[in-house]
Order: sequence, then structure tokens, then C-alpha cells
Amino acid sequence: MPITVSVKTTARTEMVDITHLVRQEVEKAGIKDGFCVVYVPHTTSGVTINEGADPSVCSDILQKLTQLVPPNDGYGHLEGNSDSHIKASLMGSSVTVLIEGGRLVLGTWQKIFYCEFDGPRSRRFFVKTVTG
Repeated sequence: MPITVSVKTTARTEMVDITHLVRQEVEKAGIKDGFCVVYVPHTTSGVTINEGADPSVCSDILQKLTQLVPPNDGYGHLEGNSDSHIKASLMGSSVTVLIEGGRLVLGTWQKIFYCEFDGPRSRRFFVKTVTG
């Protein structure tokens, strides 16, 4: 059964570091070797793994996504958040991370980010751990 984790976003677009939340769930599960899947069940947000040491990386990603997919660009979707749906599709709805020795296998600078494109909102994501 996947674990539900809550996250609050504070802006229309932002990338929230959720690595510590995922790490906590892996520790609680007691998995020594396997993998975990982080899944976002929303159509206007996503999840990705990228550099977490320099906050300008997230700023650059969000800025470029806004340039590529600007808001209010004549979209047909009536809710006014088509850009959010497109950005979520580009980022993806899940990531898989290996677990070895009870720890997430991430590169030195890598973090897991919840990507909000239609906030601020109270959101959730799921963490499913699998032994292997």
C-alpha cells in the first residue's frame, strides 16, 4: 500500500524539495534494498530529480518552462491553467529511486522535487517502497 504524504505549496509555480519526506518514508518502511516510486496524482503538478545544492537551478527550470509554455497563450481549456497541465506533462508524474543499505541512492547534488504549476495548494504525493 502506498503512503500518502502531504505538501503545501506557496506560489503558482515552484519546486519544493521533498527528499527528506521521501527519506523518512523509506526509513519507516524498513526497506534495506529495493526501490521506491514517488507518484503525484495531480494533473497540474509533477515530480522530478535534479540539482538541489544551488536554488538557481530550480529558478532556471521554472523560468524556462514559463518561456516555453506561457500562461494565457490562447489555449482552449476554459479553466485558464492549460500551461500548468502542459508543464506537468513535461515533468512527469513519477520518479523511481533505488534503495541500498536502507538509503536512497541519489547523486551528490540530487534532490527530489515536487513541481507545482497551479498553486498555491494543499497537495499530496504517494511513496511506494518495494524490496528487491
